[in-house]
This record gives sequence, C-alpha cells and structure tokens, in this order.
Amino acid sequence: MPKYDIDVQLSGEDGNAFAIMARVQKALRIAGAPQSDIDEYYKESTSGDYDNLLRTACAWVNVA
Repeated sequence: MPKYDIDVQLSGEDGNAFAIMARVQKALRIAGAPQSDIDEYYKESTSGDYDNLLRTACAWVNVA
C-alpha cells in the first residue's frame, strides 16, 4: 500500500525520469500533501538509479 492513495498514470507516458517525478509531485500537491512530504519524495526518488525512481513512485502513489 503506497503512502498516499492517489492514482498517477505513468504507463504510455514519457519515460523521462524528470517527467515521472514532476507527474508524481503534481499529484501529491493536488492531493494536499504537505511540502515536507513532497520534498521527501523528491529526495528519495533522486537518491538512486531509474529503478529506484520507479520503486519510490510506487511506494508513494498508486502507479497505473
């Protein structure tokens, strides 16, 4: 179960890491997540490789 019950469509989208991070951050903002959580998501998602980015997104939101 992800930290936030927010659906984020990533399949069929640009696989660019920055585009993925921006999409998840935007969804978190819209859902009213505090800036501290958005900052934490960003820090976690940029702390490794592309696979880490995807795992982090899945840990924070529902990825479709």
